[in-house]
Amino acid sequence: MSNIPSKYYVTTPIYYVNDKPHIGHAYTTILADVLASYHRLLDVPTHFLTGTDEHGQKVQQAADRNGITPQEQCDQTVVRFQELWKRLEIANDDFIRTTEPRHKAVVQQVLQELFDRDEIYKAEYEGWYCVGCERFFAEKDLDGGNCPECGRPVDKIIESNYFFRMGKYQQWLIDYIESHPGFIQPAFRANETLGFLKNKELQDLCVSRPKARLAWGIELPFDREFVTYVWFDALINYISAIGYKADEERFAKWWPCSCHLIGKDILTTHTVYWPTMLQAMGVAMPQTIFAHGWWLTGRTKMSKSLGNVVNPMEMVDRYGVDAFRYFLIAEMTLGQDASFTEEAFVKRYNSDLANDLGNVASRVLSMIDRYCGGRIPARAAISADPSDDAEAVAWSAVQMAAREMEDSVPHMKLDAGLAAVLSAVRRINVYLQERAPWGLAKAGSMAEVEKILYTAAECLRVCAGLLYPVMPEKMLALRAALGMADAKPHLGKLSEFGVLVPGTSISQPGALFPRIEVEKKEEPAPAPTPEKKNPAPKAGNRQSAMENQQSPEGLITFDQVMNVKLKTAVVLVAERIEGADKLLKLQIDLGGEKRQLVAGIALHYKPEELVGKTIVVVANLKPARLRGVESQGMLLAASLGDTLKLVTVDGAIGPGAAVK
Repeated sequence: MSNIPSKYYVTTPIYYVNDKPHIGHAYTTILADVLASYHRLLDVPTHFLTGTDEHGQKVQQAADRNGITPQEQCDQTVVRFQELWKRLEIANDDFIRTTEPRHKAVVQQVLQELFDRDEIYKAEYEGWYCVGCERFFAEKDLDGGNCPECGRPVDKIIESNYFFRMGKYQQWLIDYIESHPGFIQPAFRANETLGFLKNKELQDLCVSRPKARLAWGIELPFDREFVTYVWFDALINYISAIGYKADEERFAKWWPCSCHLIGKDILTTHTVYWPTMLQAMGVAMPQTIFAHGWWLTGRTKMSKSLGNVVNPMEMVDRYGVDAFRYFLIAEMTLGQDASFTEEAFVKRYNSDLANDLGNVASRVLSMIDRYCGGRIPARAAISADPSDDAEAVAWSAVQMAAREMEDSVPHMKLDAGLAAVLSAVRRINVYLQERAPWGLAKAGSMAEVEKILYTAAECLRVCAGLLYPVMPEKMLALRAALGMADAKPHLGKLSEFGVLVPGTSISQPGALFPRIEVEKKEEPAPAPTPEKKNPAPKAGNRQSAMENQQSPEGLITFDQVMNVKLKTAVVLVAERIEGADKLLKLQIDLGGEKRQLVAGIALHYKPEELVGKTIVVVANLKPARLRGVESQGMLLAASLGDTLKLVTVDGAIGPGAAVK
């Protein structure tokens, strides 16, 4: 990799222990594991942290429902996460629990220091509280009287609490985000945070809960009647786990964090709460906070209440851990939502893994066994010029894939990197078809056969090395089958041709990815549709119907045209709307003014295709609510039959320009 970092520290969110893990937890953790593995294979000192968030009201309520103590609830539930990570081949370096003494001690030290410096103060608060999100909201921020984040009912609470002076860091945070473009990724998430910061006054953060209402938490060191707000407690795990306030040498080794991986639903806590906390503490900012999208079932967000949550354990039991890991990384474009259906899983599995990778591996190993006595053939010599011969073309294809994968890691485009590797795998198959070693063997040209099979085996070795961080178990088996003595690949050696040692015995690992056969279900024949007769028009409608048929196209006046204000706008964020197949929610820049639009274009444009586009909108349309989401305008599009295209402008022009 170019620009190899001196160290790599990656984190997942710490997961709440009020229930069992689901696909969202599994995805973030697998993603972190893949990133950590790539860096380890480059000999970069790497630290991978995950863990569990074990305080707060939801944990206490879960414990009450189960008739056990909150600590027992934590101890029973944390095992589910730890067992799943082992099953998913997660190689984390540390697992932190917020109930551990090493974490609680640091949280209390931070609280005391901020309190002593008047960064934390006591005041009476009146507001609306969401138990599910464990957050207070001002009345103006509620959505129809419900929580603006999760949509659940809120409770009005009046009580004394302690507050962190978060509001005083508002302008500092705006300036920091704007001057550090890599701080929040993808870039449209940075725009989302900036929109939040620029369009409303940042309030101080309530960092306590009275024990009379919530007893399960870390006690405030300066007031025993209160416990710490769960988010203030949880975020500190990223530094408490690596020695903050306890082992400064170790802390200096790993901080600042290279990448905090989070889901987009916790963007505000990580890009507003956490940076302001660190600034108040005098601690450097993390290098990158990367927010990925949600996993959907079809077009609907997975939700326990809807009963559509995918259980990772069940998928692993059914199809194997490596196939599950591969699908998650290959299917999601980082930053955007992705859909998980079993049909899509089986289709990608059979196409990429069974038909392509598994088939090529089987062909290469079988032919080495048949034509070379089960040993790696003599080392081939290939040209450095890809245009010279077929061997150079095949090798060039896998080297190009290696470079694309190398580029995909720092730019968080792993799905594109995997696509490049699978393209190289398919190129190996094409190479074998073109060179036809079976025909050359029949003709007695064994030197050519050995050259072809050595080249194919070397190409396969490179592909196995590139795929190892995603599918460690299967790629380890493939490398062993190729006679590789060293268990793990080194990414630095993937550009070297001639690593496989001639004469080394190979083995037959069997089908790496047996094809999944899907039973076809017979669909019942559709019921005959009764013939519909056109009803005679009612007497009262007959006149208007005739008038409509005969009237010319309606005309409007110049004044009516001028009443419609059309302006250019740039799309900052585009997301699907849960439960709405045709609708997208857009955040747009209307020339210094941020607005939200709802547009029925989801069947024609993917969200990622819209970000950065300059569109034309009706700027003076009365706001309306669609599927519970407010739309502050309307974009223009042209349609003909099944085709729909956005109306854009000819040439570059900034947002807010009048369209005349």
